[in-house]
Amino acid sequence: MHQTQAYISSNKKRFLDELLDLLSIPSISADSSYNEHVEKCAKKLSKNLRKIGLSNVEIYSTAGHPIVYGEKIIDPKLPTVLIYGHYDVQPADPLDLWDSDPFNPVIRKTQLHPEGAIFARGACDDKGQMFMHVKAVEAMIASEELKCNVKFMIEGEEEVGSENLAIFVKNQKELLDADIILVSDTGMLANDVPSITTGLRGLSYVEVEVTGPNRDLHSGLYGGCVANPINILCDMISQLQNKDLSISIPGFYDQVINLSMEERNEMSKAPFSHDAYCKSIDINDTHGEKDFSTMERGSIRPTLDVNGIWGGYTGEGAKTVIPSKAYAKISMRLVPNQDPEEITRLFCDHFVSIAPDGVRVRVTPHHGGEPAVTPVDSTGYQAASYAYEKSFGKKPIPVRSGGSIPIIAMFEKELGLKTVLMGFGLDSDAIHSPNEHYGLFNFYKGIETIPYFFESFSQLSK
Repeated sequence: MHQTQAYISSNKKRFLDELLDLLSIPSISADSSYNEHVEKCAKKLSKNLRKIGLSNVEIYSTAGHPIVYGEKIIDPKLPTVLIYGHYDVQPADPLDLWDSDPFNPVIRKTQLHPEGAIFARGACDDKGQMFMHVKAVEAMIASEELKCNVKFMIEGEEEVGSENLAIFVKNQKELLDADIILVSDTGMLANDVPSITTGLRGLSYVEVEVTGPNRDLHSGLYGGCVANPINILCDMISQLQNKDLSISIPGFYDQVINLSMEERNEMSKAPFSHDAYCKSIDINDTHGEKDFSTMERGSIRPTLDVNGIWGGYTGEGAKTVIPSKAYAKISMRLVPNQDPEEITRLFCDHFVSIAPDGVRVRVTPHHGGEPAVTPVDSTGYQAASYAYEKSFGKKPIPVRSGGSIPIIAMFEKELGLKTVLMGFGLDSDAIHSPNEHYGLFNFYKGIETIPYFFESFSQLSK
């Protein structure tokens, strides 16, 4: 990989300029008024893929935003790496909380990024991380050191659920035939503590509605006489957790695989500061399920959280009413072996069963997603571990993420492929928030590390 690394070193400025150009396009998938910009971004990406030497580059139309595809098949007998990424971004609102224009990228130094960081919407999630792969593959092709076949699948709807990606994958299995999927849409523990995400939690998301009287009532005339839906809803929500903050839904934990103490001890090697964690989000202490650490609660344990609750009068001043209805949105993060549809059914049955007389309850399931795990003894993980160790000079730590990427389970189901999550972002990069940014160190380190994955995966696959 000597020639590849030399190529990367001599082209850093151009790589950065090309990324800044990509970041200047407001490819917001959630807002139809930006559809033209989303299409422009797809076209720019496809042009870049052709320029670096890929063939069969095509923009595939969908019922929503397009998917960009390209490939470099150097030898059908060699293993094939399918790279996934997305070029769409979250809306930039609220704009007044940004220190600079979200689509006019600027580079500023920060405490965590003394060498500078790119401030722009999509800098880390996911244009910066996706573009690392484009530039790494460019370097390997230009240096004639590409050790595997490579395919790119870059979508424009990740931020709105990837609905059309699932259809594309089902219809294009032959096109997407590969040996492993490589994704950089996660992060690592710190710039001096490389890590590889080995697990993602699944998701069950529901909305609940509690209805009492047929209209809002005067709280003086009816208070104490009829059930107040907001009071009832709060009480029902409080019953969803036990005193030890475990979840009380019958059958909820039946399929949960408890990690061994050896596995938990290995995870505990990841650096964690309780004080720094609390300070970063301005809280006095952590809170969660008994007998588990903060990092375990946020990764290997399932959770239940109220994401929103409303009802009654919330305007200025006072209005003394007993509301007719109360609502809440509730999400459950799931761990491997928990089925989102089964958990949703268990929640619905339980929530209806604990409703007292005097109210009616309706539960509306929304979206969900399967959990996913990459075994640390797999070829893909071992190749990634080698790559990080070669690039950072130390072995990466395997970590389970608390987040969910439903498409990872979909890839495994439809294509029969495991995914390796090689993220280079940091938790502090403010993805989805104002002042999203991505360190120059991280951008360049990703480009340097990815070729080592190709080198190792080629060797291990033999």
